[in-house]
Amino acid sequence: MKDRIRNAMARIVATAESRPQLSAVEAAPRPQKKEIIELIRLFQEVVYPGYFGDTVLYRDNLRDHLGDVLFRIHLRLSDEVEKAIEAVEGRASARKHAREIVTTLFERLPDVADRVAEDVQAAYDGDPAAQGFDELILAYPGVKAVFTYRIAHELHRLGVRLIPRVMTEFAHNETGIDIHPGATIGRSFFIDHGTGVVIGETTSIGDRVKIYQGVTLGALSFPKNEHGELIRGVKRHPTVEDEVVIYAGATILGGGTVIGRGSVIGGSVWLTTSVPPYTRVTLAGEQLRFEPRAVPGRPGTGVDPA
Repeated sequence: MKDRIRNAMARIVATAESRPQLSAVEAAPRPQKKEIIELIRLFQEVVYPGYFGDTVLYRDNLRDHLGDVLFRIHLRLSDEVEKAIEAVEGRASARKHAREIVTTLFERLPDVADRVAEDVQAAYDGDPAAQGFDELILAYPGVKAVFTYRIAHELHRLGVRLIPRVMTEFAHNETGIDIHPGATIGRSFFIDHGTGVVIGETTSIGDRVKIYQGVTLGALSFPKNEHGELIRGVKRHPTVEDEVVIYAGATILGGGTVIGRGSVIGGSVWLTTSVPPYTRVTLAGEQLRFEPRAVPGRPGTGVDPA
């Protein structure tokens, strides 16, 4: 038995370097998943003071506590961003660049917190089952997934790639909601229930949008170059304009697909074509039905209930 174990170990070691897709041997250090997850938890302490962490907060100790947490975030996140930069670019100035990125993120954090507050308010306004902000912040998967996306998206905008993906995949694992950090999402966004929601990298979502569980905003196809390789960075996912509601199980695909402002997409609808503003799309048998909704601002009309 011992000989078999030794032989197996020898083969494993001998073949480890023959799989470059799986190996980071003698490469620059990579960002650590455990550390990135802990940083998300620290960001929660800052954005939701008093809800997370072990310290009981009062106005007298708020500044000192948040200052300490922010100092730790800056130090630890700079280290992880430096690793991400070195792994991709091998920059000699990676340390300075990383500190600049994290400092810029800090400068944007008050605006991020404002967005998160609007998301929480949208969840409260959009779900009659919500008993208060405590429940939303501590228990709602949609709120947690969108919060994580907000932090990850800012890092993505600053040119960091791997760390935002780890952040949103951590939220995906915990909530069942998969939001790519490259997606663009407007204000007052609410995902109700949330399990099975997928929002692709080049999705664009406007303000005051609400979606339900099982919704996919995905790609219709993947363009390739003359060598048969995927072309990356092109618009592949839909655009959803302001004040749209998308019900459970709907699938909307394609970079050229635009869901017009104020539209309502019914449950289990499969869409690969654009929808005019203020349209209700439902499934009648196996056929899609497009019906106009009332347009706000016209005499004697108003937006009908979703």
